[in-house]
Parts: sequence; C-alpha cells; structure tokens
Amino acid sequence: MPNQYETVFIMTPVLSDEQMKETVEKYQKFLKDNGAEIVYENNWGLRKLAYPIQKKSTGFYHLIEFKAEPTLIRDWEVTFKRDERILRFLTVALDKHSLAYNEKKRAKAKAEKEESVTEKT
Repeated sequence: MPNQYETVFIMTPVLSDEQMKETVEKYQKFLKDNGAEIVYENNWGLRKLAYPIQKKSTGFYHLIEFKAEPTLIRDWEVTFKRDERILRFLTVALDKHSLAYNEKKRAKAKAEKEESVTEKT
C-alpha cells in the first residue's frame, strides 16, 4: 500500500516563469511515470530564504503532496540532487495526524475562497 508524502522544493530565483513551470512539470511527470498519485499541489511563489543558499536570498517554493511506494522516494530525491535548478528540498512521510491536518487546512482555504467569491458578486 502506498504511503502519503509531502515534498517542498525551492528553485533558484534566476529561472523565468516558463523555466519554473517546466521544472515543476518535470517532477509531476516523474511522479506520474512512476505510478504515484498527486493528491495536492501548491505554488508558494517567490519567497525570501531564511539564509542565503548559493549566494541567493530568494527562491521559488513549490509543494507537492502525493501517494507513492516507499521505494520511489530514493529515486525522487536523487532527481532533485542532480538538478542544478533546485536549491533545497525536503520530503516527509505523512502520518494520520498530518493527513487530517492537511485536509482541514485545505477545506478551510476552500471555504475562504468561496466566501470571497460570494462577497464580490
């Protein structure tokens, strides 16, 4: 049975919008090609880093939550290590408490989004 994971990766800020999208698509394709199911994704955009990495003070953050076999994770992380566009990444296995928290957080965000749409009309 596949486990659920969450990966946040930071891409170098020198990428154009197009290059950033290509990088994200590369990792989405990697997951799909290896039988993983993407549950949720969120592009956090350009953010300031807590400390400089490779003399960069900002980076494009992206989160992917997915279900995959544990054997896939090693190859997944090797792919990040080989990509010069990636400054940092972190993959964590989600337990039942993390899953419940993420579901609650997404439901709240969805409700807030719907509320703001109704206010505009």
